[in-house]
Amino acid sequence: MISYEEVQRHATVGNCWVIIKGFVYDVSDFLELHPGGRQAILSHAGKDVSELFTMLHPPDALENLMPEACLGPVDPSTLPPPGEAVTEDESEDGATHTLPQVEDMLLIQDFETWAERVLSRTAWAYYRSATDEEMTFHENRKAFQRYFFRPRVLSGEASTGATDTAFVGIPTTLPVFISPAALAKLGHPLGEINLTKAAGDYGIVQAISANASCSVDELFAARMEGQHLIYQLYLNKNRSASEKLIRKVEQLGAKAIIFTVDISGDSKRTLDERSKSHSRPPIETSNGTSAPSPATPVAVGQSIAGYQERNLTWKDIPFIRRNTKLPIIVKGVQCLEDVQLCAEHGVNGVIISNHGGRQADYAPAPIDVLYEIRCLRPDLFDKIDIMIDGGVRSGADVVKALALGAKAVGLGRPFLYANGTHGQDGVRRVLEILHEEIVNTMRNIGAAKIDELRPEMVGPAGPWVGTNRPPYMTVPRM
Repeated sequence: MISYEEVQRHATVGNCWVIIKGFVYDVSDFLELHPGGRQAILSHAGKDVSELFTMLHPPDALENLMPEACLGPVDPSTLPPPGEAVTEDESEDGATHTLPQVEDMLLIQDFETWAERVLSRTAWAYYRSATDEEMTFHENRKAFQRYFFRPRVLSGEASTGATDTAFVGIPTTLPVFISPAALAKLGHPLGEINLTKAAGDYGIVQAISANASCSVDELFAARMEGQHLIYQLYLNKNRSASEKLIRKVEQLGAKAIIFTVDISGDSKRTLDERSKSHSRPPIETSNGTSAPSPATPVAVGQSIAGYQERNLTWKDIPFIRRNTKLPIIVKGVQCLEDVQLCAEHGVNGVIISNHGGRQADYAPAPIDVLYEIRCLRPDLFDKIDIMIDGGVRSGADVVKALALGAKAVGLGRPFLYANGTHGQDGVRRVLEILHEEIVNTMRNIGAAKIDELRPEMVGPAGPWVGTNRPPYMTVPRM
């Protein structure tokens, strides 16, 4: 067995060991291959990284190492006390003891409020983080507040509130899907499995994140019979790796591929960066010189994105099409013109999204882009299925988007927050709240089912006169 003291001696660029689940691994040759870059490993070189590794990686991640990288078991008698290992930090105020019962969470916002209190600092920073000044993040939410309903009355039977629908041919019991959101294990040990099981219980679609902390095999194994999963794809710089992955998820039973495209450049996710701002000593190379490295450890977002292709083009859509027969949904579209181009390139659906405010700051809010399409190019709704995500925090938000023409609406952070506070029960409670609010909103504006929602039922706040009147709203006859 290998002593912990011996492991600590190997903490350089050319001689890097770590401890994972009781075994010592020499990861020196893997540093340059690590998807998050070598600094993600070097900042923890010579230490026990078991807990951190489990939260950030699916169980099969160790298969990326050569067999000889495993040097043998560590001597447990030489390990430091648990508090000295590389672990997650504690929650801000120990609020778990006063956490309300899940049935007492009445609004989606309640989960965010409590998640900030009970999640670890690292988990909260990663989930909540947004780019630079966070103007896009805040605008996503504020934009929904600029649209109000025009309820209709005496419209007949509106007591049913039927919410069944479909997008890109995939049926769902609610016009809501779980957007691809990474690293659910930061909030709960079961990670994305909680999201999968809750989605299956409620009959909605889950989009599996390419950076999930559970493997795709685990998630497809956890689904219920007949449950629909779709898969998010970040194209790999190594295209053959993407080809294998596309074919694998299709064989596993994925119902669509979500091609995420709004990643042309890096972004500074401010809160995530600040969470790693504590100083650390410089790392020495095997020849005694200092290795070039940032002054702070790598933020979570940076540690998982190194493999992603940044130089994406419209030619990548035919590449994906050559490797799958599944519907293709392009996520990250942020203007009317690119929705048109997606339709011209044979894409089945688009998700208007700015990555939850995590890429370009001052990007438009998705609901605003949807309103532009309704006003200027309503014909596009007949050419391609249009979905949105970003800023949705209530059933009323969902109904606004549906009335303007969206086929479905995605939520990401709320499910991560609920998973972090109450696990699978929390995720299911979010869906219960959404269902209740969607049905109540539909009934109260005069729609018994989704296909009875019309653009005339929603528009800009304030009186619909002059330039504030939507172009799709005709003037009542005298």
